[in-house]
Amino acid sequence: MDSLISKGNAVKPLNKKRKRGNTEKRPAKPPPPSDLTAASISRTTSLPKSLRPTSPPPGQIPKHSHVKDIKLRSHLNRQASNAARTKALLRDAELLLTNDAGTIQVENEMERTWRVSQKEIVEDVGREAAKGRQEWKLDGGPYRSRYTRNGRHLAIVGKTGHVATFDWQTGTMHAELQLQETCRDITFLQDQSFFAVAQKKYAFIYDRDGVEIHRLKAHIEPTRLEFLPYHWLLVSVGNTGHLKYQDTSTGSLVADHRTKLGACRTMTQNRHNAVIHLGHQNGVVTLWTPNLPHPAVQLLAHLGPVVGLSVDPSTGGRYMASSGADGTVKVWDCRNWKGCVREWTTRGGGAELEWSAKGVLAVATGGSVNMYTKPSIQTFFAPKVPPPLYLTHSIPHRPLTSVRFCPFQDILTVGHNAGLSSILVPGSGEANFDSAEADPFENKKARREREVKGLLDKIQPDMIALDPDFVGSLAPPPKLTTAVNDKHDIPFARLPRLERLRIEGKAEETEIDADADEVGGANEEEGVVSTNDKRSVGEREKKRMRGRGKSLKRYLRKQRKNVIDPTAVAIRSKLEKQREEKRIAKERAKGEIEPKKPSALDRFRRP
Repeated sequence: MDSLISKGNAVKPLNKKRKRGNTEKRPAKPPPPSDLTAASISRTTSLPKSLRPTSPPPGQIPKHSHVKDIKLRSHLNRQASNAARTKALLRDAELLLTNDAGTIQVENEMERTWRVSQKEIVEDVGREAAKGRQEWKLDGGPYRSRYTRNGRHLAIVGKTGHVATFDWQTGTMHAELQLQETCRDITFLQDQSFFAVAQKKYAFIYDRDGVEIHRLKAHIEPTRLEFLPYHWLLVSVGNTGHLKYQDTSTGSLVADHRTKLGACRTMTQNRHNAVIHLGHQNGVVTLWTPNLPHPAVQLLAHLGPVVGLSVDPSTGGRYMASSGADGTVKVWDCRNWKGCVREWTTRGGGAELEWSAKGVLAVATGGSVNMYTKPSIQTFFAPKVPPPLYLTHSIPHRPLTSVRFCPFQDILTVGHNAGLSSILVPGSGEANFDSAEADPFENKKARREREVKGLLDKIQPDMIALDPDFVGSLAPPPKLTTAVNDKHDIPFARLPRLERLRIEGKAEETEIDADADEVGGANEEEGVVSTNDKRSVGEREKKRMRGRGKSLKRYLRKQRKNVIDPTAVAIRSKLEKQREEKRIAKERAKGEIEPKKPSALDRFRRP
């Protein structure tokens, strides 16, 4: 048996004959890919240049070479390149997407677009677009309405307590409530899953099925509601005159500002920087942020109560429209508040205002709704005449209480005493939507993913400011300098009051006066009158008789212990010089030092 095993081991396997033509080495097989789907389409597809992470930014990008921190410098360079790439893509989009797409065009100069009625528009547009022309006759008005960010769902509220939310495209009803009390406003939260209602005494939050989730007792007698989607803040203002910010993700009350201007019934938000605009009964418009206890901007817009406010989203929140009870409508440039850009008078008193995504301004007053387009309403024009009218529609049910444009649709919903009316406004809506921002066709899974992503990317309330571009930029160097050195980078009128008093020499509670009082007291004790003390002897004696306690002196001494003031240093050096001269005079009187003989050159010596 052992011999058979040894013979079997001795037999060698025969080598297969190689082909003479194939003498090169074959390359090693690559490892199998982890994603088979991506590997199957990678040869025939590629990402566009705008989505490639390694695409070079266009133009010259400023390099932050003066920043010593390597991590901060790389972060700023990356941010600058992303901003430049975004601006280049926006320029490309402006070339492909015209601004006047979808508007009504006339054939000759004699025709007018405002003569076109809603019946003619419905007959000329497509079948799907014609569905936007609807009339809802409801009891319990007047009604106010609000759309979701994707424009798919609509919420309505009547003054008598009728509340309903539904999908207006399919007609699916989500919730319908009869609250049996006064309701003033309604708004959706992050999506159609929750909505808030401003009721008679408090603000309430309901879910999609109409079940009460929260009762916000801090929001007393609210009149208007707004929701900031990027900050997850529910903002309310009411008859008490308090502006309150409620964080809907944590449930905490972020800020409570007292406006000190009485009850407020007009509020809107600037979608560009999340600043809240309030219109008050004395004609003042104020701009608020949660991190400031006082208004960032206070503007006297009208002579009577402000009844309507709206901010243009097409220009990045640059223009604001306001209407007053006196029947005037004004358009303001938010970059310069010195005067209104355009002003005209409407019929029927106060007007409700709303800007569309394309910059169409809807003015609902009296028994009609008028639409105006750019650039006539944003160009300076001194005479108080109405701008060219784009469209008009009469509604016999007064009063007209709300106007809302549907996002990504050419639809305007008007709330009135008999229900709601939806009219078609060609060219008012943005036809191109960002599915990552607001998708009208999102499903349940996409909505959940967007909600989680919104919570992770939530912006803190302290980041809200009039200029949102300050985020991520370097802090500017302080321009305010010390007044004693006479180095001012800003005008005298803009200096603080204490700095102006220091320059004029009228400051009383400063270190200069405290040190001067000490010097004056020492000189009076020693029988020397200071040349810097311009007060009379009676005034000095009167001030000496005042009750200046030692505790106050001790407190002031501690406060200025580590402060070096050039004026105080000069006064102390002068005091030391006077003491030295007095000591020398005493020594000369005793005969210890020989008196110096007068010389003819003494007349040129400085005192």
